[in-house]
Amino acid sequence: MFRTTLALAAGALASLAPPPGSAGPPAPIPADQFQSLHALVKPAKDEDQWAQIPWLASLWEARQQAAAQGKPILLWEMDGQPLGCT
Repeated sequence: MFRTTLALAAGALASLAPPPGSAGPPAPIPADQFQSLHALVKPAKDEDQWAQIPWLASLWEARQQAAAQGKPILLWEMDGQPLGCT
């Protein structure tokens, strides 16, 4: 069990290393380019309309509300680490 755990930990750490032949992490964004790059990747107002929906974090509360209003439930569920779906 310990060898398996150690092997898995070593594999996980190896996946964090930059690929062979790469120059390492990218250079930071120059301060004079930050505003234009930020504007380029920031969603427009019409691109994030899903954020306008009053989402519920409790499935039980959603079931009660859906039953009272006669509406279906959209279950948006992700597995993996909390900072991204893996």
